[in-house]
Amino acid sequence: MIDKLSRETLALLDDIEARIDPEVEENYTDQWRDFLYDRFDGDIFSPVRKKCSAPISEIPAIDNINDAIESYDNMLRHQLAGVSNSLGKKRGNLCVRANYGTGILSSLFGAEIFVMPREMNTLPTTRALNDTELIRAKVEAEMPDLMSGFGTQVFEFGELCAEVFEKYPKIKKYVTVYHPDLQGPLDICELLWGGEIFYAMYDEPELVHAMLCLVTDTYIAFIEKWFKMFPPSEEMNIHWGMLRHRGAIMLRNDSAMNLQPDFYREFAMPYDGELLAKYGGAVHFCGRGDHYIEMLCSLPGLYGVQMSQPEYNDMEIIYKNTVDRGIKLLAFNKKTAEAHLSRAGGFRHNLSI
Repeated sequence: MIDKLSRETLALLDDIEARIDPEVEENYTDQWRDFLYDRFDGDIFSPVRKKCSAPISEIPAIDNINDAIESYDNMLRHQLAGVSNSLGKKRGNLCVRANYGTGILSSLFGAEIFVMPREMNTLPTTRALNDTELIRAKVEAEMPDLMSGFGTQVFEFGELCAEVFEKYPKIKKYVTVYHPDLQGPLDICELLWGGEIFYAMYDEPELVHAMLCLVTDTYIAFIEKWFKMFPPSEEMNIHWGMLRHRGAIMLRNDSAMNLQPDFYREFAMPYDGELLAKYGGAVHFCGRGDHYIEMLCSLPGLYGVQMSQPEYNDMEIIYKNTVDRGIKLLAFNKKTAEAHLSRAGGFRHNLSI
């Protein structure tokens, strides 16, 4: 595949390979290691790259995600631009992913892929089926083909990265190809089923559980196939340029904000728990999570929480169930952290911005 890359992408690879300083990146990794393994003794963790490296040459970027999803070459250049930017800043992990949006797993089940208008420059997603009878048929069928929907693009892009990075020793060692956005079981089900899933929790809970079981099994099959190409580190893993976490996976739990606590316990907790027990990792959620955070943080294998909107939460409830229990709050809002630093006990060295 490397022989099909554009001159611009090859030039960017050469530029990044020349700029990576192993000593700098090892030090940056050591800072994260100290934080994740409780050797950081400050209030708020904010790693700093010892030396920044500006691009050696100007290389045209792929700025629009619609262009990136049109070809693997464009996707690689789009992702490598983030690596280049991180090398030029005091903060930022060196990483790339198969960046095909939130609908990767829902697309395997036949949800229609929806590409956003170009002017929005926003990742694609899928259209929900909004048909409970179609969901019933999905449950009765076998696990979907992992190479259907966005599966082909995800795995073929991964193969490209694996092949190309073999030619660049420093990139192979210091640039992480992290797992794509697979969401979490409840999120995937909502993306596929649509709003009807919330009615079905009352009317047909057995069907909801059956779909969640199928989705969880499909998640495992998909991530196992991905990990054959890019095995996760047993020590810590990168997700996004802004954080690292212990464990192998980053689950998304955005749909849980819609559930009352009893429904989180019934319809989300068992499936999140199965994946975290198997792989270990962190959980991201948007919106409100203080109503189920205690249950979430009781799950074995949960090492970190990344939340994007603290203003919608009773943060004392969040802190008591995360940092006070040794669970890291990752890539947290800086302004909120600084405002709450004087709370009793502080953040116990467990919060990163």
